[in-house]
Amino acid sequence: MAIRVIFAEDNTLLREGVARLLAASQELDLLATCATFDQLMTLVADLQPDVVITDIRMPPSGTDEGIRAANALRLSHPGIGVVVLSHYADPAYALALLERGSAQRAYLLKDRVAETEQLLQAIRAVHQGGSVIDPVVVEELVAARTRQAPSPLQHLTAREHDILREMAQGHSNAAIAGRLGLTERAVEKHSNSIFAKLHLNEEPDVNRRVKAVLVYLANGSPP
Repeated sequence: MAIRVIFAEDNTLLREGVARLLAASQELDLLATCATFDQLMTLVADLQPDVVITDIRMPPSGTDEGIRAANALRLSHPGIGVVVLSHYADPAYALALLERGSAQRAYLLKDRVAETEQLLQAIRAVHQGGSVIDPVVVEELVAARTRQAPSPLQHLTAREHDILREMAQGHSNAAIAGRLGLTERAVEKHSNSIFAKLHLNEEPDVNRRVKAVLVYLANGSPP
């Protein structure tokens, strides 16, 4: 049975060109094309496709409509696969697409559209529950991770993380001891270890506890 597809793209020439490629494939049944986020969501509700292929940027805002559509469909139509097409090898877009799960999601650069078989492979993959990320985007993800400075929190033990989190919530050593089932002396020892690992030495007019919490919050750990 042919895979039932809807294609959303606001560029008229690209929409018509890709539509011809899709319609020419015996594996696919192109149900409809559209140019905006709202049109796409209406067509999905009416036609119930197997796979949606969508531009990443469309009206009304021209920012991340394709990602928002994919995430919305994850909730409203979990059985529909989504292939997002983009000009941008930006890891942030790929991560936003995959943050609710990678199953049935693909992120391809529009350069791949001319390579019909690669687009078909992505459609097949998401229809079967798989995931495809453009190799160029994967390279960017790896490069971005390599460029990231190591977190100063990486050398803390699990218990030290627990205590630092309690500090960030404004709890005293006595309160932390009660909440974690430790003695105050144990909390003090762990705290001193945290300060040492974060290179927070005793200095006049500097509260090491406050500085430790600032380091904790600056590295993405919520209170």
